[in-house]
Amino acid sequence: MAEIGRRLAWALDPVSFAADRLNFRADPWQRQLLRSRSLAVMLNCCRQSGKSTTAAIVALHMAIYDPGLVLCVSPSLRQSRELFAKVMLFLKSIEPVIPLEEDNKSSCELSNGSRIVSLPGDPDTVRGFSAPKLVISDEAAYIADAMQAAIAPMLAVSRGRTMSSPNGRRGYFYENWIHGEGIERIRIVGRECPRISAEFLEEQRKRLGPTLYAQEFEGEFTDADTSAFSSELIEMALTDDFEPFWPRLAA
Repeated sequence: MAEIGRRLAWALDPVSFAADRLNFRADPWQRQLLRSRSLAVMLNCCRQSGKSTTAAIVALHMAIYDPGLVLCVSPSLRQSRELFAKVMLFLKSIEPVIPLEEDNKSSCELSNGSRIVSLPGDPDTVRGFSAPKLVISDEAAYIADAMQAAIAPMLAVSRGRTMSSPNGRRGYFYENWIHGEGIERIRIVGRECPRISAEFLEEQRKRLGPTLYAQEFEGEFTDADTSAFSSELIEMALTDDFEPFWPRLAA
């Protein structure tokens, strides 16, 4: 009975699954993500926060306990393979061993019929897949909008986990973080991550400068230093809800 209880806890609670079967102790924000039941979750994550590791656990738990297709999308082939390698490292650490029907550099199929596929940012490749249970977009701020457009229809019938550090005030990630509806948002800044020391953050602040540091470690959507005008000024220039400064001529 105790064993049945543990197995039920692993299925119902990804945090227990991560702790008992993967020997992974989650931070508070990671626990929030792992336990989220929201259809759409966005993570604004600082560098070195562990977002890709957490994404791998989310993907693996879904594949084991809710069989179906799990898509993991990254900006480049290298990043997609790194994310998939994290998934496989966790999967192969589980005891007893979970048998695989397929195993290659970018996808695997479990004996329960689940597939985990990790893809680079190619819209044509993504369109070849249908009805995923879960779509994870890693470093989403750096994924082209064309790729995001290819993913968007899938999210109507599946869960979406979109995570990245900011990359300026533009693109899909920024627009949905600021204006998106029905989204659970989780923000993690450097000083909140127990694995990032204050000394490291201070070193990065000096090395990167205030603007880039704010983007990389404080979750701020910043304009590039080379921009002639800030995003606020550009947005103000595009509004038409103002009165003209010259007097109206009498009729």
